[in-house]
Amino acid sequence: MFKTVLFPIDQSREARSAADVVANVVQKYGSRLVLLSVVEEPTAEAPSLDPMVSSEVVGKLLENAQSLFLQQGIKSEIMERQGKPAFTICDVADDIGADLIIMGCRGLGLTEEGATDSVTTRVINLSPCPVLIVP
Repeated sequence: MFKTVLFPIDQSREARSAADVVANVVQKYGSRLVLLSVVEEPTAEAPSLDPMVSSEVVGKLLENAQSLFLQQGIKSEIMERQGKPAFTICDVADDIGADLIIMGCRGLGLTEEGATDSVTTRVINLSPCPVLIVP
């Protein structure tokens, strides 16, 4: 049913919480697991990158996540991309033929103002496949 699962991760508590659900789904269906982290491109409004999302930090985050899944007997592939998070997540899902995206939710889209800025809301609306949101 879910041959390929995409798990976009960042350093949030919500992403760590979603990892348990990812492990359960991947083990149940014998899915291929792809871990993705997106580094947002600098813009005129935010020209400098936050050091907490540097390429080195993101690489370490992905390696740590891969190691945690491997401890549970789950092999995974890691991908690092640069771009707008929601669009990049959906593009990668399409490129790899993902059958499911699983992601944590920070609850930022629960207000009218936050709904337009929420990465989760954008992924739900743009995704080429089902999206499982872990609160």
